[in-house]
Amino acid sequence: MKAMIYNGYAARIEFDAEDEIFTGRIAGIRDVVGFHADTVAGLKAAFHEAVDDYVETCKKVGKEPQKPFSGNLMLRVDPELHSKVAIAAELAGKSLNEWGQEALSKAAEQEDNYAEARLGA
Repeated sequence: MKAMIYNGYAARIEFDAEDEIFTGRIAGIRDVVGFHADTVAGLKAAFHEAVDDYVETCKKVGKEPQKPFSGNLMLRVDPELHSKVAIAAELAGKSLNEWGQEALSKAAEQEDNYAEARLGA
């Protein structure tokens, strides 16, 4: 599934069949910023407006807008799994970071493919 992206922010989108509207929120930040529209074009415009308004509001109140992610990922795993992963990375001739990034990328791609299949895209 392709994400809606604007100025480095991504949106999580849902469709409310009862009200026949799209609802969305900025993903990957702790602040809650939502928007909605009844058309795809309207949703895109509402998303852009929500991001711009969020950044502007943060400036007005003297707060740094949150950025979605830094690229640093702290992950706790079972020591046995840690050992297996470290060995797999070494055998592949890669650093643990390189190996982990590739594994996570493949898993995320599989999830995207699964989500697209569920939606019939």
